[in-house]
Amino acid sequence: MGLERLLSIEEIYLFNRGELYKSYTKFGAHIIEEGTIQGTFFAVWVPEAEAVSVVGDFNNWCAEHNTMSEVSNTGVWTLFVPKILQGELYKYEIQLKGGAVLLKSDPFAFNSEVRPLTASRVYSLEGYDWLDQKWVSQRSTSHLHEKPMLIYEVHLGSWRRKEQGDFYNWRDFADELLKYVLEMGYTHIELMPIMEHPFDGSWGYQVTGYYSCTSRYGNPHDFMHFIDRCHQAGIGVILDWVPGHFVKDAHGLGRFNGTALYEKDEHGQWGTYNFDLSKTEVWSFLISNALFWLETFHLDGLRVDGVSSMLYLDYEQGKAWKRNIHGGRENLQAIAFMQRLNEVVFKAYPGALMIAEEATDWPLVTAPTYLKGLGYNFKWNMGWMNDTLRYMHLEFPQRKDNHSLLTFSLTYAFSENFVLPLSHDEVVHGKQSLLDKMPGDYWQKFAGLRSLMGYFMGHPGKKLMFMGGEFAQFIEWRYDAELDWQLLEYEMHKKYQDYVKDLNKLYRREKAFWENDHDWSGFEWLDADNKEQSILVFCRRAKDPQDFLIVLINLQPIYYEDFRIGVPQKGNYLEIFNSDQEIYGGSNQHNSSLLVAEDIAWRGQAVSLRLKVPPLATVVLKPQSGNWIN
Repeated sequence: MGLERLLSIEEIYLFNRGELYKSYTKFGAHIIEEGTIQGTFFAVWVPEAEAVSVVGDFNNWCAEHNTMSEVSNTGVWTLFVPKILQGELYKYEIQLKGGAVLLKSDPFAFNSEVRPLTASRVYSLEGYDWLDQKWVSQRSTSHLHEKPMLIYEVHLGSWRRKEQGDFYNWRDFADELLKYVLEMGYTHIELMPIMEHPFDGSWGYQVTGYYSCTSRYGNPHDFMHFIDRCHQAGIGVILDWVPGHFVKDAHGLGRFNGTALYEKDEHGQWGTYNFDLSKTEVWSFLISNALFWLETFHLDGLRVDGVSSMLYLDYEQGKAWKRNIHGGRENLQAIAFMQRLNEVVFKAYPGALMIAEEATDWPLVTAPTYLKGLGYNFKWNMGWMNDTLRYMHLEFPQRKDNHSLLTFSLTYAFSENFVLPLSHDEVVHGKQSLLDKMPGDYWQKFAGLRSLMGYFMGHPGKKLMFMGGEFAQFIEWRYDAELDWQLLEYEMHKKYQDYVKDLNKLYRREKAFWENDHDWSGFEWLDADNKEQSILVFCRRAKDPQDFLIVLINLQPIYYEDFRIGVPQKGNYLEIFNSDQEIYGGSNQHNSSLLVAEDIAWRGQAVSLRLKVPPLATVVLKPQSGNWIN
């Protein structure tokens, strides 16, 4: 048959230009069933090769049986095998001009062997009957910045395991993980990388198969089932995506044609190769990969890993780096790549999430590209995370001298569209679990953690919590064992889980926490400077200025029977949430009756009220309509 029908010279031209944005529909292995034409089509980019063959079980791994042809010196090699090879294992055998022979997995493979085996598997992605049409149609018109977002970050291999220690599969997750997320009140699940990777200890961040949904948990159709079930239940799914670097394993992308084809240099910190973003073919490969996950699996967005490492030429490079043409350290090719990536994604999927993990003060990460921004719509607030956890780790007497660690974030809170991350990176490598970071005795640790969660929920920005944090996992996260679910047999851990569940529900119920999340009109300090008592008081507002909440956070183990705070307007206030309730493990010091604002000016406010302030607690007040008698 004419192979140009399957991959035309015009499409190869676009691939070489960096503009074939659905290259996964042309490259890799594809089952062809068109009338009397039945077979499997292969295409791979290997410039400067002497010869390329497809080898596999179907030809006894013999290169002579299925040699490929290069298309017009483009570096693209193709082959049509007149046989449907669904499920067959294969690799590319690449003969270099110097005589060396390489055996490589397919960069565009849709499925792979279970590690430590490394062959690609021919797999057709057709044939799944999606039932999430309502979710997908609503998503395209959703105003994401004005919606609640509570993300539950999950490492699938260590969330839960079967009794014998085996991994759950996608259909298990569709039942148990989804049920748990719904019960806890989260809005989204974020999956740490599920692209094929050889080493469990990389947590998925060192990828070999960018288009291959890892075979650890089942096949791609099982993954579709998981996503479909989540969407039908109203839960979004975000995927961790790693476009900055890839693993060096011999069967992967590294030295694919014997030279640095996909890569530019080595990443000093992670022992991987950095993608060469000066090559437009790499643009086609990566931008297509982003669209692949969004289109093929209906994913709701991507959390883009390691953006900082891509933006700076000197990131973890020591002295081995060269300045850009302007004499700076900015990676101009990476900037242009990210801008194009986001333009293409949002043109195809206007309701998608593109979340940058960017840890520096790079400007305009979430600004549109026409304003010279990078074009993401959210960014992890790493500054908030670092300052907050540093503060919470301090002993109580040290806190008054470090009060600004909690208030400084408001000087830049609206410069970007932020997600507040309490992520996996903060509970590994000797950093301690969230609970273990807290100072004090057993009771104070739990109370302190509840106060942290109150600050986390009240602070502007969408929310992300790594698994285990919601029931106060005590030891650090281990990738090779399930979470310590047995802790829920202990009263304080179960009460803390109930606290997080109720706090999540409060957040979702109250528009003031999320509807006006990226503008000063949604936040007002009522008392930012009380460092002596380590107390913060602020107001969160919805778009309706009369729909507001007062949030007070006490970060010392001291109880105040009669405490005065300024409030924005006269009237009656009701305590609608208190982390010190006995049901959450607290001392049960709460405000059970209505609180009436008095004509006493306080801390810049014309009126104020008096209330009980429990130790190490978060108190949320809401104004009440009507005439009330105290």
